[in-house]
Amino acid sequence: MSFTVQNNTPYGNVADVCIESNESITKVSFRPHPHGGPECLWFCFRLCKEPQEQSRKVRLVLKNTQNMLGGGEPHNMRPVIRYEGKDWQRLGAPIVEYMLDGRNRAIWLIDTPETFADVAYCYPYGRPELDKLIEETSGYWKSDIIGISQQGRPLIRLSNSYGVKGGNRPGFYLISRQHSGETSGSWVLDGFLRYVATLGESAPLVWSIPLTNIDGVEQGDYGKDNFPYDLNRAWAQPPMRHEVLVFQRDMQRWKQQCKPAAAIDFHAPGACETNGMYCFLPDPETARDHHDSVINVANIIAEFLGKEYAADPFGKVANYKSRWETPSFSRYGWTAFNIPSFTIENPYAMVKSMVLTREKYREAGERIAKAVISTLKKRNGN
Repeated sequence: MSFTVQNNTPYGNVADVCIESNESITKVSFRPHPHGGPECLWFCFRLCKEPQEQSRKVRLVLKNTQNMLGGGEPHNMRPVIRYEGKDWQRLGAPIVEYMLDGRNRAIWLIDTPETFADVAYCYPYGRPELDKLIEETSGYWKSDIIGISQQGRPLIRLSNSYGVKGGNRPGFYLISRQHSGETSGSWVLDGFLRYVATLGESAPLVWSIPLTNIDGVEQGDYGKDNFPYDLNRAWAQPPMRHEVLVFQRDMQRWKQQCKPAAAIDFHAPGACETNGMYCFLPDPETARDHHDSVINVANIIAEFLGKEYAADPFGKVANYKSRWETPSFSRYGWTAFNIPSFTIENPYAMVKSMVLTREKYREAGERIAKAVISTLKKRNGN
């Protein structure tokens, strides 16, 4: 065969691949793999071409998007592609076709790669991007291994200071990728951390775990509700995942080194959501005090994000049915430290008609950082 699809690349995920070629076009159809979990969304693979292949175009066919979490509006999908030696770029809007039985497929026509092209649902973010963040902020962020994952991979925490025991420096604890395929959350957190680095020693004390579900990241899992336990639903006491045990103990150390001010978790929503970035609010009927602590911060973040990035409404109550009813990160942040603790959802592809690039994700992250630091200053009367 003149074309092959490989998923043994970083963050690889692809299944049910079918390749059909003729002299003018090659059709490559595929699905995202659930990797043993109940949901699928993330895909990432390499399309390789043999030198003798003469096809002028490749027809990428994503089969049955309705099986993806939030995949019901495939016209909003904008995956990314990277040809050998080139940078990632967004694909355009797909052609959406419906079959007689109601199944659908999203189709993109791409140029045939000279050698290979990598395709992913959104811009990947892993250890190389984390290392680049540290390098490009001139070593502002100190990297420490605070433990290991259930499969033995290092859990990396960034910090701009260790603080001092009993210190009063305001502190933020930031995480992302509890659902390992939600890479847009990583890019927004990246922008947040880059802005903090510009503040130098005047910044709040920030501890951050950008790649919480590192096993899922490296394995190419989507990670939403994955077995044995969704990372974001494992925050009970005692915790239901070893990683969460490590994180909780690190947060307890963080509490001793600063004055806790906020805890934020960066996520991504369903596959096709384009209304904008938004904040999940605690349910006021069951957690009124937690809700009230978050709503004020959320309103300021919405103001800083502006209509360009923020959904309307920006605050949404997370009252949907979960496969696990154990506490999330945001609930733990509130009960353990009595601080605003919440999740921000960041779309995979677009806000309304604006296509999201890595630069735009970072800009949104910078605006969020400015917003939460602004709330801190107002709280302190500065």
